[in-house]
Amino acid sequence: MKAGIYLGKEAVEIWNLDLPEVGDDDVLVQNIYSSICGTDVAVFTHGPNTGHRIDVGGEFGHETVSRVVKVGKNVTEFVPGERVYPYPRYAKNDTGRAGTIGGFSEYILIPQAKRNHSLYAVNEAISDRLASLIEPFTVGCRAARRGMIPAGKRQYVSGQNAVVFGCGTIGIAAAVAFKHFGMDKVMVCDHSDFRLKLAAGLGFEICNTANEDFEFHAKSYFGTAPSLSGDAPDIDCWLDAAGAEAILADFLRFGKIESRFVSVAVNNAPRTINLLHMTYAQQSIIGSGGYMPEDVEDVQEIMSCGKWDLESIITHEFSLCDLEKAIRTAADVDHAGNVLIKMAEK
Repeated sequence: MKAGIYLGKEAVEIWNLDLPEVGDDDVLVQNIYSSICGTDVAVFTHGPNTGHRIDVGGEFGHETVSRVVKVGKNVTEFVPGERVYPYPRYAKNDTGRAGTIGGFSEYILIPQAKRNHSLYAVNEAISDRLASLIEPFTVGCRAARRGMIPAGKRQYVSGQNAVVFGCGTIGIAAAVAFKHFGMDKVMVCDHSDFRLKLAAGLGFEICNTANEDFEFHAKSYFGTAPSLSGDAPDIDCWLDAAGAEAILADFLRFGKIESRFVSVAVNNAPRTINLLHMTYAQQSIIGSGGYMPEDVEDVQEIMSCGKWDLESIITHEFSLCDLEKAIRTAADVDHAGNVLIKMAEK
């Protein structure tokens, strides 16, 4: 099989590897489409230890949709031909490999495969191209869920407002999930007019914070509500999928009373927080990393409901032999949205 191999900063190659041997409890899947994640771009651009844990000389990629091609003699839950989503946390029975399961390889071996654990069936209403985005959409869905107020099992208080910073796939996914869960108004912010146009095409209010006054725009769109510093935009939840330092600073400075901040961006910079201010403002800061099985279910519901043209955020498609070009394209946020690798025909 052909496999994309990570060789360090700005270095990937396509190697020919032997097909994995299928054990009695294993499943072999053939990848159909794989999507390029921002962490793939980060580790390519900046070198090892800057994205997911990806070993130099190893296979990588984790956003993929696949088809079962071979099952071990003890496997009864899967049949050849079935379309599946490999769940990166458990696909290799090693949560440390969530970012490097072999999405850029033609085939992946799923050891001790289990339904709704390491492999999920994919709703027939979801196209192959869109199904390759299930993984990043689950990350965005989990982040949006963390920013909602529960009103019962998988039900949330509706009629609130949210702002999402970062217009990559995860940010857009979070915005869509917010609407799906019952948020009233949702604004998406970024510095890329190209990506903001993709969000606008899905019906979201947009703001380019590089050249617009965010506070003024947000007050005009959401209306105002009290904060410790006076009238503030009426935003119940701020979601950071970008990681810029100013986002949290603005939330702490003029977030309204009882507002919430969800961080899903990869950002390890130390911060100083005025806890007394947060106490009086009754604000919350919430972390969101990864995803859970319930997010896979909700994302498939979102993708199959037909309310949003989610394939519109896919702007480029490459073959596996052009993997390096594809990653470089995905890094160009002013000219690319989501970038796919076509791995195999049906």
